[in-house]
Amino acid sequence: MKRRDFIKSAGAGSLLAGGLVTGTSVAVAKPKYQWKMVTTWPKNFPGLGTGANNLAALINELSGGRIEVKVYGAGELVPALEVFDAVSRGTAQMGHGAAYYWKGKSEAAQFFSAVPFGLTAQEMNGWLYYGGGMELWEEVYAPFNLVPAAAGNTGVQMGGWFNKEINSLADLKGLKMRIPGLGGEVLKRAGGTPVNLPGGELYTSLQSGNIDATEWVGPYNDLAFGLYKIAKYYYYPGWHEPGTTLEAMINKEAFEELPKDLQSIVRNACKVVNQDMLAEYTARNNQALKTLVEEHNVDLRRYPDDVLKKLRNLSDDVVAEVAEQDKMSRKVYESFKKFRDQAMEWHRISEQTYMAAREM
Repeated sequence: MKRRDFIKSAGAGSLLAGGLVTGTSVAVAKPKYQWKMVTTWPKNFPGLGTGANNLAALINELSGGRIEVKVYGAGELVPALEVFDAVSRGTAQMGHGAAYYWKGKSEAAQFFSAVPFGLTAQEMNGWLYYGGGMELWEEVYAPFNLVPAAAGNTGVQMGGWFNKEINSLADLKGLKMRIPGLGGEVLKRAGGTPVNLPGGELYTSLQSGNIDATEWVGPYNDLAFGLYKIAKYYYYPGWHEPGTTLEAMINKEAFEELPKDLQSIVRNACKVVNQDMLAEYTARNNQALKTLVEEHNVDLRRYPDDVLKKLRNLSDDVVAEVAEQDKMSRKVYESFKKFRDQAMEWHRISEQTYMAAREM
């Protein structure tokens, strides 16, 4: 049978070898991918939830609709703190959260979100993209069938909401506080009780007395949650989260099914939203803080210097001990510490000196 007779018998516009027949050529039909993204954040929550939405929309746009990502807020498809497992086993192709939630999976994961007295947002990006951090993150997540990517940053966070003054380290003893990751371990060392709760449970937990204090993010998000209604004192700085990186995690099998151009689109979309979220928090935090103080009469307090010094000492001990948990944690810690030391040396004569001069 001649080729034209075969085409005629198959019907005009039929598929041939996965392509659409057009005249004498074959236009290959590009497959489309339907992805689910589960998140640890409340649906459409400002900054965090909308950051996940922005990532999904950007992937959809840059791929020309070849990847359609549907976002699910915490609890819609899976509970907030089950996102890691859901993406690992393929229930969803993608997740959005923060790596310190998964210390039960790997102690080393915490280094890729926030380390007390660790790296700022600018320094975190430097370590991840040019200091070997991203390669280590991929190594940590590989056993879980996951591909990680930085996908947002809040910048320096606030120290937390309390209903009593913090005048000494003794005021932290017996305190039941929502504080995740390594910061929670430091609080425990100071005599407090850390509690790991998703954002959607903070207000009711603090209101009911299930926790005595909480940290969340910063003025922009804390105002949206209405935390000023149930706590009097708002402390700074966020010693426990100096530049919190948020993550996108991708099911490895789903990622490897994508052609190279779509893999590149997913990776680069994550980079775009990583920078965009930091810009948004930088733009919105101060106005939100003014609203909290001037309109809602929040009592803004700075942690006393001696409390910060003692927390710093405890943090150094906790982080060093985590590094001894396993070989992977030691490997990540050594890379992290080396980069932090280098960044501190440079910023001592660049960022810090400039900031001091600007205040003169």
